[in-house]
Amino acid sequence: MQRKHILLAILVTAIWGINFSVIRIGLGTFPPLLLLALRFVLACLPALFLPRPKNISWPRLIAIASTLFIGQFSLLFLSMAHGLSAGLAAVILQAQAFLTMLFASTAFGEKIRVNHVIGSLLACCGLALIVTSAGGAQFTLLGFALCIGAAVSWALGNVLLRGSGSADMMALMAWLSLIPPLPLLAMSALMEGPERMLHALTHIQPSGIFAVLYLAVLSTTIGYGIWGKLISEYPASKIAPFSLLVPVFGLTASALLLGERFNAGELAGALAVLAGLVVLIGSREQLAKLFQALGLIGARKTV
Repeated sequence: MQRKHILLAILVTAIWGINFSVIRIGLGTFPPLLLLALRFVLACLPALFLPRPKNISWPRLIAIASTLFIGQFSLLFLSMAHGLSAGLAAVILQAQAFLTMLFASTAFGEKIRVNHVIGSLLACCGLALIVTSAGGAQFTLLGFALCIGAAVSWALGNVLLRGSGSADMMALMAWLSLIPPLPLLAMSALMEGPERMLHALTHIQPSGIFAVLYLAVLSTTIGYGIWGKLISEYPASKIAPFSLLVPVFGLTASALLLGERFNAGELAGALAVLAGLVVLIGSREQLAKLFQALGLIGARKTV
């Protein structure tokens, strides 16, 4: 991978890590499915000015949006509404990195190498350590199950996106965002009730406006636009592991923005996740580029 692409991948993971704390802030104003619907109402606006990618059919657009957006985020938002903390949600959702590699190996014949297995096991141990070290108030079984479902949906969406070819990813994200609002609004009316929806919309707080803007512009349009471009240019096994940085940024943001505290076990788990990422990236050249991007070694120095 080129150094600029590594930097972009790290930027996206930082945006998505902070995203979990922003979701928690948004849930203080909106019920989860309504918050998600508003996210995509705003995110789809660029589709008014950008042409639909010609090489992607409507059935494929619907399939990608249903997994990458509707499935992933409805389950994620519901998991947080059912007791899962922002920091733990950021961690558990990253099971998608391993699932993406597994699904991509089946769909595209991408090879799973020894370093992928070792790195995945190491990162899984880190995720398990964080989950088992969490306090009871931050973790519920229902929230965990919903978040795992979100990870499966994200992984399927990654694989579908990987097969979308060389489409303009900013335009693609905008057109994908056209699909979720109506189903999500219907789900919100059915599950959350019209009265609750109306109350939230007529009592909007500044924090709720900030949350919707962050989720729509940074997390969806910019974040998924960059991510989609990277995952269309590189094998999934090269890009998916970067998402393992999300829980590190997520735990940090939840501590700074929400006052969530993580203990020694959670910190050790985050370090294990980082170590798993390094192993997953694999080659000396890729490690050198990662360290250069992080500013840990000089631009010409190798490891």
